[in-house]
Formats: sequence, structure tokens, C-alpha cells
Amino acid sequence: MNKPLLAALSSLALAGLGAAPAVAAPHADRPAAVTVSYAGTVALSNCSGSVIRFPGSADTDPALVLTNGHCLETGFPSPGEVITGQSSSRSFGLLNASGSRVATLRANQVVYSTMTDTDVTLYRLTTTYAQIKSAYGISPLTVNDTHPAAGTAIKVVSGYWKRTYSCSVDGFVYRLKEGGWTWKDSVRYTSACDTIGGTSGSPVIDTNTGKVVAVNNTGNEDGERCTENNPCEVDESGNVTVRQGINYAEEIYQIPACFTTGNKLDLSAAGCTLPKP
Repeated sequence: MNKPLLAALSSLALAGLGAAPAVAAPHADRPAAVTVSYAGTVALSNCSGSVIRFPGSADTDPALVLTNGHCLETGFPSPGEVITGQSSSRSFGLLNASGSRVATLRANQVVYSTMTDTDVTLYRLTTTYAQIKSAYGISPLTVNDTHPAAGTAIKVVSGYWKRTYSCSVDGFVYRLKEGGWTWKDSVRYTSACDTIGGTSGSPVIDTNTGKVVAVNNTGNEDGERCTENNPCEVDESGNVTVRQGINYAEEIYQIPACFTTGNKLDLSAAGCTLPKP
């Protein structure tokens, strides 16, 4: 995993805190990129995250925060474990466009958390989207409900470090294995997104739409094979590939189908493919 914080400071000493890599200007026949900022991202005590909504969410719904399963305050979910409806009082620092902390938001529930097939935690907040907008002028980020495409220009926006990484979707991994966990159809970044500890849970934003297409979660640090902090790629034939220095994210397009009116989780809903308890 892009560890919540373990070894993050030493990584920073090597990587520096410079600006994100420059991105080539879009071709004239491509959509103009939207402005991607820190607005709507959050800083956790040890990870990054974002206030998100689904295409069907209403302004009056309780707001949701998206981060990684391995950022859960009670520890990593075990392989095969799915957590729903767990009480929580976790706090999140809400950032504005420039990266300044403007508020502290608080959760009252872990709606969903797992590290099986994907690596996500969704928190329910004590405030609605409308209340956050009215008080702080900040809107949630919208989750894209279609599969991302290879070659898409993306930004990984870390609320914890207030740092943005710019790259593209290099491709997709049939199975990504790390220690005892296996993730399906993971997003592989091009090398410019050299994410570090503390960036776990950062939203991966399509720069053409401004929508969240994945959640940042891991990278191969030492070139080891399928160990913690050294995920390996496994294809449909079982062939293993190790890409030292390459980082990954987990797709989230399948999540909206599992939520109904009022941002309520319904794992039995038609089209919901998330792992179940």
C-alpha cells in the first residue's frame, strides 16, 4: 500500500516537495482540461481522501468521504472481510481550492470498507452536501460511473500532503496482489505519478471531466514480488510481472450502483458487484 505514513518522510526526502510534473498542452481536437484543485479533498490523520457524491445523490443527502480500506481507523480489513455500518467519529480536514484547511468534518459511520477486490472505505458524515456548500462554498467531487479508459490524463490529489501528481492511465491489471490481498482490474499509472505514503485514499481525477475515476492505493517500492508495499501484476494466465517504482489505484465506477436514495448502501441492488459481508 501507499502506506498511511510509514516511511513517508524518508520518501519525501528523496522525492522532494516540488511542483507536480508539467503536462503537455491538449491537442486542439481534444476537450480542454478542467481546473483540478484541492477543493473537496480532505486530510485524514494518516491518509488522504475526498468528499464525494454519486450521479444520483441529492444535495440534502448526508455527505460521503472516500478513502482506502487500508486507511480505516480500526486497522486493515482482513482478506475476504467486508465491514458495513460500523460506528465512527473520525474527523477530516476539508480543503479549499488552494489547499487551505477551512473546516473539520466528522463521520458518524463507516458505511462500507474492504480490501477485497478493491481497496475502499466510505464514511458517512454528520453534514449534508448542502450544508457544506452553504458554510464553506465547497462542492463534492462526483464519482464517474463508467469504466476509466487507458490513456486518460489524470491527477492524483493528496489532501494530506497538499500535493498533486499528474500522469495518465497506463493500463489495467487483471489481478494486483500484495501480501494476502488481491485487487481486481486495478489502474496502473504512467511513471510520473510517483505517489508516496500519506497519498493513500487520494482521489484520481480525470482532467477532462473533473470526475473521480479511481482511488489511489499502492505502489511497488523495492522490486519485491507480491509482498506488502511491493504489489505484483498477475495476468489471466497466472503470469506475474513486477514493476518497481510504478503505482496503482482501484476503480470506483461500480460503487454508485450499490447506493440508493439518500446515499444508502444496498449491496443487494441490481448491478451492485461490490464484495458482500
